[in-house]
Amino acid sequence: MPEGHTLHRLANRQRKLLGGKTVAVTSPQGRFAEGAALVDGMVFYTAEAWGKHLIQRYRQTARTQRGERLIHVHLGLYGAFSEQASPMAPPVGQVRMRIEAADIGVDLRGPTACQIYTPADLDALIARLGPDPLRRGAEPERALRAITKSTRPIGALLMDQKVIAGVGNVYRAEVLFRAGIDPYTQGTRITRDEFDALWADLVSLMRVGVRKGRIHVMRPADDHGAPSYAPDRPRTYVYRRSGEDCRICGTTIAHGVLDGRNLFWCPACQQ
Repeated sequence: MPEGHTLHRLANRQRKLLGGKTVAVTSPQGRFAEGAALVDGMVFYTAEAWGKHLIQRYRQTARTQRGERLIHVHLGLYGAFSEQASPMAPPVGQVRMRIEAADIGVDLRGPTACQIYTPADLDALIARLGPDPLRRGAEPERALRAITKSTRPIGALLMDQKVIAGVGNVYRAEVLFRAGIDPYTQGTRITRDEFDALWADLVSLMRVGVRKGRIHVMRPADDHGAPSYAPDRPRTYVYRRSGEDCRICGTTIAHGVLDGRNLFWCPACQQ
């Protein structure tokens, strides 16, 4: 599932491509036909991300908020947007939503959610999400309170979108390694200094992810040796490296399952 940096990068891209343009919105697949009809012919005003959620805002004109409508997209495991110049070719596959301006268009396939939102729906979504490290004005104190009051493992808490929005399996594994924290440490045992370091690292690394479109977690001095887990991915310290030697100490990287998700860590570096 895409992590938060992917959604923020996607929002930036859609603002650049479509912002301020009148668009035709359809649902070639048919599953979003009623929702598409509500925004068809409106101005694509902007897009924004909240954790792993994308919000598109449509307006009657670029200069007024009156009549604004919202679309909420959650890509889930299989959702993806693709782009092509206008006029767009006939849709291929199960296109849930097509957005086409005079010069460019995008297709959405396979999302978990694609739905019309009201302002109240958006408020409810934001209320149930934890702070997003990539959003200005995020309140890390909310995450600190949630973590330090919980006996759940920090490895589970970091993946809980109600605690911190946008963190997925890669960032979870890598920031815990970089901080030297055992993923099974109870939240109540996380110190203020440890939390501050985790939060600052997430902000820094996820910003790099937005800029580069890939998750880069290796410190320059460590970025050598065994190749990445996949040819098109940057190296990681522990993610998907179970059974291999730790890049720092040589200990075998461990693997477990926590709340149904694969977990990777170094038993020596993370104590």
